[in-house]
Amino acid sequence: MDERLASEAAAPTKNPTTVEQKSDRELVVRRTVNAPAHLVFEAWTKAELFRRWWVPKSYGLNLLSCEMDVRVGGQYRLSFQHGDSTMEFFGTYLEVTPNSRLVWTNEEGEAGSTITTVSFEENDGKTLLVVSDLYPSPEAVDFGSTGAMPETLDQLDEFLASMGSSKQTR
Repeated sequence: MDERLASEAAAPTKNPTTVEQKSDRELVVRRTVNAPAHLVFEAWTKAELFRRWWVPKSYGLNLLSCEMDVRVGGQYRLSFQHGDSTMEFFGTYLEVTPNSRLVWTNEEGEAGSTITTVSFEENDGKTLLVVSDLYPSPEAVDFGSTGAMPETLDQLDEFLASMGSSKQTR
């Protein structure tokens, strides 16, 4: 199907992000980040780390709270402020395989739940992230957050580089 390069490599250490529509209900984002899988997994599963890179800076959002109970059946809730309004994103973790895979629901939409799967595949100290969003309907794809992923993953790569230099994860 249609595959488009969503972010060009501007520097030798910046990896491209691709977004591919796999079906009328599924979008897949791929990006290699410059850190081992265990550090990338920590950045996705520890609220104090997650909140430092997740929100795309260009969106003008302020992350008010980030609650994450990363275990099967555990829940997450993110609360944002944008201007005078607040919005929340929340769901339930369906699968948690340390350093390898996360699966959760996104339950904030009226059209039904989206299922997000993130896999972490390490190779030579870098990690291939594959983020798949399976939407409840073809119409829901248009309202998904995949468009923000290239910027968000750029921020993740920058954050991981700062983690490596400051040894904050141990």
